[in-house]
Amino acid sequence: MKNLRLMIVGTATALSAVACQSNQQNTEKTAGQAVSATEASATSPNTLTAAEQAEGWVLLFDGNSTAGWRGAYKDAFPEKGWKVENGELIVIKSDGAESRNGGDIITEKEYSDFELTLEAKLTPGANSGVKYFVTERLPKSPGSAIGLEFQLLDDERHPDAKMGKSGNRTIASLYDLITAKNKQASPIGEWNQVCIVSDGKHVEHWLNGTKVVEYERGSTAFRDLVAGSKYKDYENFGEAEQGHILLQDHGDEVHFRNIKLRELKAKGTASVNQD
Repeated sequence: MKNLRLMIVGTATALSAVACQSNQQNTEKTAGQAVSATEASATSPNTLTAAEQAEGWVLLFDGNSTAGWRGAYKDAFPEKGWKVENGELIVIKSDGAESRNGGDIITEKEYSDFELTLEAKLTPGANSGVKYFVTERLPKSPGSAIGLEFQLLDDERHPDAKMGKSGNRTIASLYDLITAKNKQASPIGEWNQVCIVSDGKHVEHWLNGTKVVEYERGSTAFRDLVAGSKYKDYENFGEAEQGHILLQDHGDEVHFRNIKLRELKAKGTASVNQD
């Protein structure tokens, strides 16, 4: 018989791909097309459809409060630097410095196998990111907390786009490690659909319905990339079994909404090979 585990993990990844694409279609409808009352209800920001609930999706942001989040290396949500307004979680513009105003925020819970989707809207010249497998066991850095990062950046205006290697600090890239390919970012001031899939060691970045990054955590290729990056001095960088989801405060105004997560179970249910 074929390897049962590979079959199940492959199915889980395929389902994730469908979800990453379908969430983009919902965003496009709510952005500009006329929709029926039923469709509008199903795609309202910061809500879950009955189908999403049945599939195990949960909201990480309810549109009204900061419940479920706290400051990185802190016990509570930052007292400044962030606000909730019009159903959006917003980084308040300061001086563009990394995590020096309100600071990064992280989920109270930690996750391992998951699919995360959210919408992010950049302002001109903005820099931010969505990090995952963030652990506070690593030494606190003077800037942002350490973790794998889905870069959010105004590539045209922010100088970070020209730093790093071969564009690996541009929007949707695995920051300082892997450059996003075939990406179609929304214009500044419009929503981007972000999707991150972590299934076992396999990770994917999706931007606006297109897969733009794919890699294996802990592989030789991954470790070689880390060795040539700014993370080279962090032992076992990116290889934690689980970690927090993080939204970055880089001193620029950035808006987030529709933050949803589904924990993937397929990896754990098929640990025995049948040949």
